[in-house]
Amino acid sequence: MYAAIGIVILLVMVFGGFAITGGALGPVMEAIPHEMLIIGGAALGAVVAGNSLHELKAIGGGLGKVFKGPKHSKQDHVDAIVLCTRLMKILRSDGPVALESHVTDPANSPIFAEFPKILANKALVALICDTLTLIVVSSGTLEVHAVEDVMDHSMKTHFHEMSEPQHALQNLADALPALGIVAAVLGVVKTMGSIDKPPSILGAMIGSALVGTFMGVLLAYGIVAPLAGRLKQVLDQDEMIFQAVKQVIIASLHGWPQPLVVESARSGLGHSFRPGLSELLDALRGR
Repeated sequence: MYAAIGIVILLVMVFGGFAITGGALGPVMEAIPHEMLIIGGAALGAVVAGNSLHELKAIGGGLGKVFKGPKHSKQDHVDAIVLCTRLMKILRSDGPVALESHVTDPANSPIFAEFPKILANKALVALICDTLTLIVVSSGTLEVHAVEDVMDHSMKTHFHEMSEPQHALQNLADALPALGIVAAVLGVVKTMGSIDKPPSILGAMIGSALVGTFMGVLLAYGIVAPLAGRLKQVLDQDEMIFQAVKQVIIASLHGWPQPLVVESARSGLGHSFRPGLSELLDALRGR
C-alpha cells in the first residue's frame, strides 16, 4: 500500500513541481510514450534475456510482495514457535517414535492441523519436518551443531532463491539510467538528421530526446530502486519465522528449559512481529 502511495507522491511532486515552476507539460507528455517504448522495451528485453522463466515468474511474485507486505503476521510467529515447541516436547518426553508420524506426514498430523496457515507454508514445513525426520531416523544421536549446520544450509539456499527477484530489480534500476541515455542518443541522432529545420522544431526535438534521460533516471532512482529496497525489507521480515523455528529446535536439543527456549526464539524477531513473553507462554498453555 505504501509503495503505491509513494509512487503517486513521486509523480505528483515531480510533474507538479515542473508545471508550477513554469514548465510546459505538453511536450513532456507527448515525448514520454515514445521514450518509454525504447526504455521500457530495452528494459523488458534485458530482463527476459537475463532470467529463466522461473525467475521471471519470481520477479512478478516479488513485485506482488512489495505491495502486499510481509507474508507472516505476529500471530503466525506465535503459532510457529508454539508448534515447534510442542513437537520438541513430544520428542523429549515420548521419544522419536512418537514424533515420527507428525513429521513424516504433516498434512495428517493433528498438531499441524491446528496451525493451517503454517501448514500452508511449504518451505517452513519442509524445514521443520526434514530436520526432525533426521533426528527421528537417527534416534536422537545427532550432534546439535551438525543439525544446526544442516538447517543453516537449507535456509541459506531458500533465502538465496527468495532474494533473486530483489537482485533482478536492483540490476534493472542500475541499468535504467544507461537505457535512458540510449533513448536520448537516438533522439539526438534523429535531431541531427533534421538539422536544417527551424530552431523551434529543433528545440522540440532536443527536448524530446532529453526526456529519455529524464525518464531513465526517474524510473531508476524514483521507482525501481525503492521497490527493490522495499522487497528486501519484506524478504528480511519473512525470514524471521524461519530463524525462530530454528532457534526453538536447536535450543530444545541443547536441553534448555522451555521458557528459555521460547525467549531465545522470541528475542530474534523484529519489534513489529515480536509477541510478549507472557503471550507466548500463555499460548503454550493453551490459553
